[in-house]
Amino acid sequence: MRAGRKVMAVLLAVGAVNLGQGLYLPAKAAFAQFLLQRAWQRGETAPEVIDASLRPWPWADTYPVARLTGERLPNEIFVLSGGSGRTLAFGPGHLEHTVLPGDSGNSVIAGHRDTHFRFLADLQAGDRLRIDRRDGSHRIFEVTGLDVVDSRHAAITLDTDRPTLTLVTCYPFDAIEPGGPMRYVVTLQAPR
Repeated sequence: MRAGRKVMAVLLAVGAVNLGQGLYLPAKAAFAQFLLQRAWQRGETAPEVIDASLRPWPWADTYPVARLTGERLPNEIFVLSGGSGRTLAFGPGHLEHTVLPGDSGNSVIAGHRDTHFRFLADLQAGDRLRIDRRDGSHRIFEVTGLDVVDSRHAAITLDTDRPTLTLVTCYPFDAIEPGGPMRYVVTLQAPR
């Protein structure tokens, strides 16, 4: 009887740890978006400022550069400066060597498939997303392409003739193991 209780206690402890690990990343991502919203609101009062005052938390090495909204998004998503792994843990990141969202050319934003970019699986050709910038401007983009590519062999064209937004995440969406070479790429363009 005692051995049965010990086994049950170990199984409950292992279950609790697994549940905690499963909830940690989505909870962290949701809380980060709350902090990013506060930083965004501070930035709206001074769009020319890019300094420590816009950091969502004191030790952050990034800040919000854009806000993404749309009918298929569960809520607004704040896009961070940079695409490092540390940045993507808190929100989608604007890749540094691409134009800012809304400028002429292609702006590339990467995000995790199991948190902020989960909604990409539901997008369809013709869907529209809105990107707001800190300077108060905004632009509407329409989905023109939905592709699965092998990141080892694919390249994203950065020089485009009109404002383009490319959203990239890992694929498949329901993969048990994270990572892998496959990417889901959503291309959006500003309507003419």
